[in-house]
Amino acid sequence: MSHSARIYLGLALLVVLSLLFLFSVVHTAAGAPRSGPRAVAEGHRLAQAWCQSCHAVEPGMAGWFDEAPSFQAIADRSGTTALALKVFWRTSHHNMPNIVILPEQADVLSAYILSLRRR
Repeated sequence: MSHSARIYLGLALLVVLSLLFLFSVVHTAAGAPRSGPRAVAEGHRLAQAWCQSCHAVEPGMAGWFDEAPSFQAIADRSGTTALALKVFWRTSHHNMPNIVILPEQADVLSAYILSLRRR
């Protein structure tokens, strides 16, 4: 293989690797955890759809079961963090339905619950 052919091959490889890197950065950014007002609103919507039948999902709202803590009570616990909530979503619990929650859904549900925390 000639010297110029090796240079062209090296450049082509560099371009391909650069495009793969760019694609991975864009893909990662698109799947990044959401936060902020839009995430809180989406989390509130999911909480109403999935959790409201047992939990009080809004402050001042009554829940259906005494065993199901309100989202306000969950938010006000000292150990409630985004990480703790994400671990909770990925763990099965004997007294809760086993629903499949995608990572993005866990992010927005966590954002909503944490937005209820009283300072």
